[in-house]
Amino acid sequence: MGYYDQDHQNRYKGQKGNKGGYFLASLVGVILGAILVVVAVPKLSDYNVLPYTVEPDERLQDEAAENNNNANVQNVSLDVTTDVTKAVDKAGDSVVSITNIQTAGFWSNEGNGSAGQPAGTGSGVIYKKEGNTAFIVTNHHVVEGAEELEVSLQDGTKLPARLVGSDIWTDLAVLEVDAKEIKTVAEFGDSDKLKPGEPVMAIGNPLGQFSGSVTQGIISGLERAIPVDIDQNGTVDWQAEVLQTDAAINPGNSGGALVNISGQLIGINSMKIAESAVEGIGLAIPINYARPVIDDLEKFGEVKRPYMGVQLASVNEIPGYYQQEALKLPKDVKSGVAITSVEPNSPAAQAGLKEMDVIVEMDGQEIKDIIELRQHLYTKKSVGDQMKIKIYRDGKTQEVTMKLSGETL
Repeated sequence: MGYYDQDHQNRYKGQKGNKGGYFLASLVGVILGAILVVVAVPKLSDYNVLPYTVEPDERLQDEAAENNNNANVQNVSLDVTTDVTKAVDKAGDSVVSITNIQTAGFWSNEGNGSAGQPAGTGSGVIYKKEGNTAFIVTNHHVVEGAEELEVSLQDGTKLPARLVGSDIWTDLAVLEVDAKEIKTVAEFGDSDKLKPGEPVMAIGNPLGQFSGSVTQGIISGLERAIPVDIDQNGTVDWQAEVLQTDAAINPGNSGGALVNISGQLIGINSMKIAESAVEGIGLAIPINYARPVIDDLEKFGEVKRPYMGVQLASVNEIPGYYQQEALKLPKDVKSGVAITSVEPNSPAAQAGLKEMDVIVEMDGQEIKDIIELRQHLYTKKSVGDQMKIKIYRDGKTQEVTMKLSGETL
């Protein structure tokens, strides 16, 4: 005790005397602290308290983002209806399968015999329904040589068909069937308004197995001229004017529909270029080119084409010696069509044309060979038309006018 000074003792006495005051102050502090805790805890519970420190505004942003994400999660039912599917729905049922049935020989214990067997399959398009008859357009090569024809509708219904008419030059044919089961007819479009890059769909029966198959592509080219050997003798007889598309056209698609995005028929699928180095070149007959042919086949069973009544040879296939000596052509004339014979009383005979005349122009259009002559005659002229012809005769040019009749060239 000796080491405490008087001031220390006085302070101790004062503290001891105020012991009750300190206790009261402590009690008040505890009560106030409890009240603060009760008030503060609900506020703190508004936040997601994490084991690490996060500013209140950041936590609010995270919570808002999470709520937004949860609000956007929903089950979505995809509607795959597009312009393409609408076009196919519109035109698909108008496309049929065609079976070419021909007699095939067989042997049995009873001896030799014959039976109708499928010789090939293709496609066709129902384009008209009139009374009890429905009309179908297809390719000539699909029905060529058929003794019987059978049409299969999209629902599997099989109908016997009759060949109304066929045309080898345009590779088109028309069939007719009983219209009772026919519900859908194709709508004609306008092939003259097509543009390169325009989407198209090919519908047909590839390989004779996949009825109603659809392939999609674009118009790759317009007014393509494809050489055709009609009689298979190795010489080009005709230039087919076709549409080019990259929509897949496989064997069995021949005669099927090429439709635009509106589901309108704008071409008859005809062929493809099948070479190892070639991919995606399909060809179709433009519907505007086909319609006059279809009309003639339906009405007459054949195409009524202008007729000249001559036998012809392309100058470029005649040896140079005969061009000079027999035809007496000037040396600078290397093309044209030579007349090798004229039928009596034919339009050519009545116009004054003679054997050894060389045709070089028709209606002011240069004619280089037989193909160009046929193209002009068959696509630019009609039965009964007048046609101006420029010829070389004995080395000099002349012009004659011919009135075309309606028999076959």
